[in-house]
Amino acid sequence: MPTPLLWRVLTAVDEAIVGLSGRLDVTGDIPADLRGRPLLLASNHIGNLDPFVLVAACRRIGVAPRFLLAGGLLDAPVLGPALRASGHLRVDRASTNVGEAYHRMEEALRHDGDPIALYPEGRISLDPGLWPERGKTGAARLALGCGVPVVPISQWGAHEAVYWGNTRVRNWDDAKPYLTSYARGLRRRPTFKVHFGKPVDLADLEEGGPGHARRAHERIMRAITEGLVPLRVDEPDLPRFHDPTRPTTGTSPWRP
Repeated sequence: MPTPLLWRVLTAVDEAIVGLSGRLDVTGDIPADLRGRPLLLASNHIGNLDPFVLVAACRRIGVAPRFLLAGGLLDAPVLGPALRASGHLRVDRASTNVGEAYHRMEEALRHDGDPIALYPEGRISLDPGLWPERGKTGAARLALGCGVPVVPISQWGAHEAVYWGNTRVRNWDDAKPYLTSYARGLRRRPTFKVHFGKPVDLADLEEGGPGHARRAHERIMRAITEGLVPLRVDEPDLPRFHDPTRPTTGTSPWRP
């Protein structure tokens, strides 16, 4: 399906914002034989700016995926209607909409032919070391059910641009951590590292096979983690950047 003009304009604006916020360093690529066909782009989630960084990285290598986005973002004034018009897909993790979103993604993969980008973790990692959390098997089930490749994407550095902040923004005190941390980040200009890994080998697994979705999920998460290791080689334990607003209540079973 042709990329909507509005989304092309928004990605250009996004790239400019990311360029203002820091330095983008993209490694790896999507193989030529996977371009122009349905696939899943599965990334780790490290901060509030990393979706913008991921969009800019995809634009740099010449792909324009549709994103699986939280309902709150799609309901936001101005931005929400623009994202909906650009063809992005909605999920509300705390509601019955999850099943509906899964079926919409199946339809999109089978009929539209666009790549879909998503976060298997479902939230910004709360692991103390910011390694990927356990995540859910949705991406794995989609890959097996639709027979589409999965390209793992590893990110590092975007967490330094904007604090984790608050779960809800209702007043100035709630918004202040985002604005003040972003202002400091503009002066510091962190490096945003994004790596596109090799497609995950799921050839021996199939939809409905006993334990196959779990094993596919494990391979996807380990591939994301494997790509993350060289991006943070000088920060193997805890992130050097300390975000006082991010709770460290999560755990990572993939930590090397």
